This record gives sequence, structure tokens and C-alpha cells, in this order.
Amino acid sequence: MPAAPQDHAGVIAFPPLIFAGHIVAGSIAHWVCPIPLMAPWLARIIGAVLAIAAGAQAYWASRTMKRAGTNVLPSQPTLAIVASGPFRYTRNPMYLSLCLLHLGIALLINGVLPAAFLIPLALTLHFGVIRREERYLAAKFGETYLAYRRRVRRWL
Repeated sequence: MPAAPQDHAGVIAFPPLIFAGHIVAGSIAHWVCPIPLMAPWLARIIGAVLAIAAGAQAYWASRTMKRAGTNVLPSQPTLAIVASGPFRYTRNPMYLSLCLLHLGIALLINGVLPAAFLIPLALTLHFGVIRREERYLAAKFGETYLAYRRRVRRWL
């Protein structure tokens, strides 16, 4: 008897773990070779603002998904295409939040190397999570998802 197809996107890892791995790697790199980004007081202010904004956006996106009756975790089935709240502006507000949080923490650390790890974080999320989710959603929801994808940008 063949196994039933799994009803989820099959992302490479839980996105917050991907974020944590990149921020830890960037922090270790900074500890080994500290290179400041800017004046410490300015970095702290901008970093705190970005971290708070990231948390607020992630919370808004999570609440919007729950209100729409779909699962937040990518390991669970998507039950609806959400096009309200922050999903009106970006198809991936939670992954954008992880990137903003990463940048905010890099600024709080005030390090060039932690900030540089934002690039591999974004690429890992793009190819290991987002592209897989897009294939899954297109296969599951067809034209409903494709029309949403045409209306709303992937990142910003």
C-alpha cells in the first residue's frame, strides 16, 4: 500500500531554527572578528526598533492566519489562502519578520559579520522554505493561489 501524500510544504527545517542557526553563526563570527557597523548608540536604537517591528509583524501575521482558520506551522496543512492583514503587502510576512529580527539583532550586536549573515538567511528561506511552500500552495489551491501570487509580492 503506497504512503499517503503529506499535506504540507516539506520545508527544509522549521524557519525559526534556520533563523537561530544564522544569528548564532553570525554572532560567533563577530566574537572571533568584531567589526562594528556604526556608532553604538545609533546601532542600538535602529536595532531595537527593527526587532520590535519584526515581533509586531510576526504577531500580526500569526493572528491573521489563525483568524483565517489556517495553520501557522509549515509542517501542518495549509487550509486557506490568507490575503488580508500583512499578507496584502507581502506573501511572506513571517519570513520577512525573521529577516528584520536578524538585522535588528545584528545592529544590537553592532557587527558587520552578523549583518552579513542576513544574506545566507534570506537565501535559505527563499530556496529551502518559500519556494517549496509556493509549489505546495500552487498544487493545492491552483488558480486561487496563482491569482494571489500575481497580486502580492513575495518579499516586499
